[in-house]
Amino acid sequence: MSDFDSIDFFTDQSLIPDPYPYFDHLRAKCPMVHEPHQGVLAVTGHAEALAVYRDPAFSACVSVAGPFSGLPFTPTGDDISDLIEAHRDQIPMSEHIVTQDPPLHTRTRGLLSRLLTPKRLMENEEFMWRLADEQLDKFVARGSCEFIEDYAKPFSMLVIADLLGVPADDHREFRRVMAGELVGAVDDDDPVHHNPLQWLDDRFYAYIEDRRRQPRGDVLTQLAQARYDDGSPPEIIDVVRVATFLFAAGQETTVKLLSAGLRVIAERPDIQELLRSDRDRIPTFLEETLRTESPVKSHFRMARTTTTVGDITVPAGTTVMLLPGASNRDPRKFEDPDEFRVDRANVREHVAFGRGVHSCPGSPLARAEGRISLNRILDRMTDIRICEQRHGPPGDRRYSYEPTFIMRGLQDLHLEFTPAG
Repeated sequence: MSDFDSIDFFTDQSLIPDPYPYFDHLRAKCPMVHEPHQGVLAVTGHAEALAVYRDPAFSACVSVAGPFSGLPFTPTGDDISDLIEAHRDQIPMSEHIVTQDPPLHTRTRGLLSRLLTPKRLMENEEFMWRLADEQLDKFVARGSCEFIEDYAKPFSMLVIADLLGVPADDHREFRRVMAGELVGAVDDDDPVHHNPLQWLDDRFYAYIEDRRRQPRGDVLTQLAQARYDDGSPPEIIDVVRVATFLFAAGQETTVKLLSAGLRVIAERPDIQELLRSDRDRIPTFLEETLRTESPVKSHFRMARTTTTVGDITVPAGTTVMLLPGASNRDPRKFEDPDEFRVDRANVREHVAFGRGVHSCPGSPLARAEGRISLNRILDRMTDIRICEQRHGPPGDRRYSYEPTFIMRGLQDLHLEFTPAG
């Protein structure tokens, strides 16, 4: 048994393949417990996570970098709100919605809601059905694939590109850049080398600037003409950052959801057959996939004021680490939490997409991508199974996960199957 107290969650690679025993160890001490190496307050309980998500005393300013945010001040007193605001622009990713707090977050979220309208999502869903077949056409006849590169990544990227109205003629370039084929094409001193979102910022800035100057009646024009709730026009860069973040973040969640789901389907013939015979179970299957393999492994909050969660006092300035994968396996909330149950009654109470004002705005999109993809995959691929040559036999599987404390996702998933029909 591992000596979990000596393990640094942020750097120890031994936790990458299976972090869940470590999460259980933390929860057994307390659903909110101080992690000894970086000093964060780790949240592994479900009720405690909901309390943090919903309490305005917690700022999202450190959401991405957590204890590595390099705060240029030392928290003192019971209210550091003014200190956070005075130094916010020095915190990583401060320009993006994920780190914003109300009222700025509310204003930006309102702008985002003008992108994700029911009408636009419906049009995008029609595109997904066509795209799923087009992507499957590329490899299904050969009876094998590396699912992430052959399907999940290109599918999710092109779905977001279509949603945002990226011209079809530019899709190839977006796919090439987002696949990392330009790595090494910039010098170390170029900002693009240090900020992978810079290329997207530049591209969307050009789009929005052009559509404001010459409206074309397309989706990018709608984006360019979007207004805040009070009717005022946002600066171009504010629109760009909404589009850029949605483009980058939206793909991550979907790729990880799809690959985790296909792994279950390929490992569990009983579940595969159940989904084939009753497609209405696919949405619940996806929720259980999100619960058991939450794509976001950790994200962070900072207590702007001294507050309490349950009977625990959280001093102002405390960095809180939320662990959705741990909270989603809290046995106080989910019976036999390590067991995958397609019929789990309370599965939609998971926190894989967060809660409160920062609940993931792209969650309906990710769910639609999962539902449509699984339907078409099951239509066109039978006897889906894990490639034993690449991942080992049952009982001795070998999977590689992204070596990061932020996200939880497979690096590759080799499948074999029989083409249908």
